[in-house]
Amino acid sequence: MQISKALSIFSLSLVLFSGLAGALSSAAAQQQEKRVALVIGNGAYAKAPLATTANDAGLVAQNLQAAGFDVIGARDLDGDSLRKTFRDFMQKVESDPANTVAMVYLSGYGVQLAGENYFIPVDSAINRDTDIPIEGLRVSDYTRELTSVPLKASVFVLDAARQQPFIEGGNPIASGLALVDPAPNSLIAFNAAPGTVAPSEPGPYGAYAQALAEMIRTGGLSLPDVFDRVRLRVSENTRGGQIPWDAQKIQVQFAFFDRAPDAPPVQGSPDQVAAIRERPMRDLGAQEGFTAALARDTLPGYEDFLAAYPGDPLARRVRAIVAARREAITWRRTYLADTPDAYWSYLRRYPQGPHAWDARRRLAILSAALEPPATFPMYDYDLPPPPPDEVVFVDRPVFYFGDPDFAFAPPPPIFFLPPPPPDFIVLTPPFAPVGLFILPQPVFVPVAAYVVAPVYVAPPPNNIIFNNIHNTTVINNTINVAPVAQSNIAAAAATGQTGAGPQLPTSLKTKAVAISSGQAAIPPNTLVNTNAKTSTKQVFPVNATSTSTTTTPPPPGTATKLPSGTQRQGTGTQQGTPPPGTANLKPGNVLPGSPSGTALPTQTGKGTSATTSPGGVIPNNTKPGAKTLAPNVPGGAGTPKTPGTLAPSANIREPKAGAQIPEAKPLTPESVRKQGAPPPQPPKPAVSSAKPISPTPPKPETRRFEPPPRPAPQAARPAPPPRPAAAPPPPPRPPPVAAVRPPPPPPPPRPAPPPKPAPAKRCPPNQPRC
Repeated sequence: MQISKALSIFSLSLVLFSGLAGALSSAAAQQQEKRVALVIGNGAYAKAPLATTANDAGLVAQNLQAAGFDVIGARDLDGDSLRKTFRDFMQKVESDPANTVAMVYLSGYGVQLAGENYFIPVDSAINRDTDIPIEGLRVSDYTRELTSVPLKASVFVLDAARQQPFIEGGNPIASGLALVDPAPNSLIAFNAAPGTVAPSEPGPYGAYAQALAEMIRTGGLSLPDVFDRVRLRVSENTRGGQIPWDAQKIQVQFAFFDRAPDAPPVQGSPDQVAAIRERPMRDLGAQEGFTAALARDTLPGYEDFLAAYPGDPLARRVRAIVAARREAITWRRTYLADTPDAYWSYLRRYPQGPHAWDARRRLAILSAALEPPATFPMYDYDLPPPPPDEVVFVDRPVFYFGDPDFAFAPPPPIFFLPPPPPDFIVLTPPFAPVGLFILPQPVFVPVAAYVVAPVYVAPPPNNIIFNNIHNTTVINNTINVAPVAQSNIAAAAATGQTGAGPQLPTSLKTKAVAISSGQAAIPPNTLVNTNAKTSTKQVFPVNATSTSTTTTPPPPGTATKLPSGTQRQGTGTQQGTPPPGTANLKPGNVLPGSPSGTALPTQTGKGTSATTSPGGVIPNNTKPGAKTLAPNVPGGAGTPKTPGTLAPSANIREPKAGAQIPEAKPLTPESVRKQGAPPPQPPKPAVSSAKPISPTPPKPETRRFEPPPRPAPQAARPAPPPRPAAAPPPPPRPPPVAAVRPPPPPPPPRPAPPPKPAPAKRCPPNQPRC
C-alpha cells in the first residue's frame, strides 16, 4: 500500500515537472522571437527627384529599431545594389526562420505593367513600357522568395504609388499599383489604393510614413489593427485625397509594442471597431457609416453605404472608391485567367479603362486578335459590371481621390480614432545623412512611458534606440555627433552604422568603402540632392552632407538659436548651442551611447571650440552676434582652425610677384596633427591697419598690392614713403604703411593718424638703412 502510494506521488511529481518544463520551454521559445527589417528610400531619380522618400525610410527604420527590429537600410540604390541588398537581407531572414518576423519597406517610385508591380531603382532608364521589366525590380519575385521561407510572419510595404514620370507617350500604362493577393501568414500594404496614386508632398515626411510610425508606437495593436488605423489617419490628414490599402492572412499574434497594465485605454478599442464593422450601415448614420465603410475597406462595405445613403454628399466620394476597387478586382481576375476570352471581356467592360493597353499587350503575346470579336464567351467575374456613372472615374490616365475635377465633399472626422500625440503632429526635419547610401536620421521622439517592448523579443545587436526608447537625450546626442569628416566616411561605411541609424547591408559597405577610397566611381544619381525643394540637380562631393530642408541664413550679427538637428552643410557641425541634453556633461566627456572617441566640444574662451571630432575636424562654433563669413573660405564660418595657424590679417606677408594663390583644400587629419604647421594654402589678406610684425623684411622681388586710384592727387597724402624706380633690380623698399584702403570716393571721414616720424627713421628690423 505504501509502495503504491509512493509510486503515485512520484508519477504525479513527474507529470508536474514535465508540465513545468514544457511551460518553461515554450516561454523560452517565445522569448527568442527575432525581428529583422529591410528599409529602402529611393529619391535621387534623374527625371523627377522625390523630396520625402529617403526621410520616410529613415523615420520608419527608426521606429522599427525601437520595436526591436534588426534593421538594415539604405537610400538611393541602383538596380544592382537593390538586388544585392535583398540578398543580404534574405541571409538574415533564413538564419532562424521559425522564430523570425520579417518586414520590408520600400519607398520611391512604383509602377504596374500587365498585372505586375515594379519598384524602380534610381539609375533606371525607362522611356517606354517595354523598358519596365528590364529596368525595374518585379515585386512579386521578392515577395515570393520571402514567403517561401517558413517565417513566423512577414510584412511587405510598398510606399511607392506615385504618378510616374518615366513614360510620357506611346502606349500608356495604368496608374498606381496593381491589386495582389497576400500569401498565407503575410501582409502586403500600399500607400494608396490599387489603381490610384498619392498626391505629391513637400515634406519633410510623407503622410503615409508618418501615420505608420505613429501607429507602430501606439502599442497594444495587432498587425491588422495597425494598418487599419494607418488608413484612417492618412485619409484624415489628406482630407480623403489618399486612401491606403492592405490585405493580410496573418495567423499569429503579433504586436510591435505592448502596453503596461497601468496604461490608459486605447481610444477605439478592437471591440469598438469590431462592433462598428458588424453593425448594419443604416443604423450608423451617414458620417459614421462612411467611417465604418473606410474601416472595413471592402467592396461590399462601400456598396452597403451607397445602398443606405445614395443621396448623401459623401456618396459621390464613395462611388469613386467603388469604381477604382471594382476595376482593380476585374483586372486582377482577368490577369489570373490569362485567356483571350478574359482579356476581351475586360475590354468589353472597360474599352478605355486603365488596363486596356495591358489587355492588348497580353493578347499580342497570346497571338490573339486585339479587338474583341462580335461573339465570344464572356468571362464570369462573379462581379456585376460597372454602372455608367462609375466609368467616368477610371477612364483617366492618373486617378487620385484628391483630384479637383471631382470636387468631392470633405470627409467627416473619424470619431473613434484618437488625435495624434502632440509631439508627433509636426516632426522636425531629419539630420543630414553622413555618407553614401546612409539614411537620414530623424530627431527621435520618445515613446510613451507606458508603451514597452514585448518581453519575448530578442534584443537586436548594437541597437541604441531599442535600449533607450524613453530616453531622447542619449539617442539624439548620438545622432548629433555622427562622424562626417572625409576620413570617417570610409570608417562609417566599413562599420555600416553611424550613430543610431540602421546598418548598411554588407554589399553596400564594400561599395561605399571603394567609392570613398577612390577605387570606384561615384554613382551618377548619388550626386543629386534629393532633399532640395526644387528639382534642380545639386552636385556635392562624397564627404559632403545634404541638408533635408532649405534654410535662410540669418543676417550678420543676429544671434539665432537653431533647432536641434540643424547642421552646416559641408561640415556637419552644429551651429550655435550644443546638442540638447549636454548641459550637465563636462567638456571632453564622451557622450553616452556615442561612438568611441567622440567627445563634447571643450569651450575655450567665449564660444570657441578646440576639441577635435573623431575625424580630426575641429567644430567652429560662431559667437552670437559675430559677423558670419562664407563657409570654406579662409576665416569663414566653415573653416576649421588648427593650433599654430594664424587667422587671415595684414600680419601675413604678401605673396611673391606672379605667384598664384592655390585653391582651398579640405582639412585632413594629417594637417591637424601637425601642431604649428602652416595651413595648406596661404590665406587672403584682409583689410586692416595693423603694423607688420614679420621678423624678416620683404624680399626685393615681392610685389605689393597697389591701392585703387583715388580722386585726390598722390601728393596730398601726408609724408608718403618714396617709391623706388621700376627698373630692375629695384632697391629695397620699406613695407607698406597701411593696407588697401576702401575704394569708393570720397573716402569716409577717418580720425587723423598719429604723427609719424620721418620715413628714413622707420626702418624694419635687421635693416640698418632704408
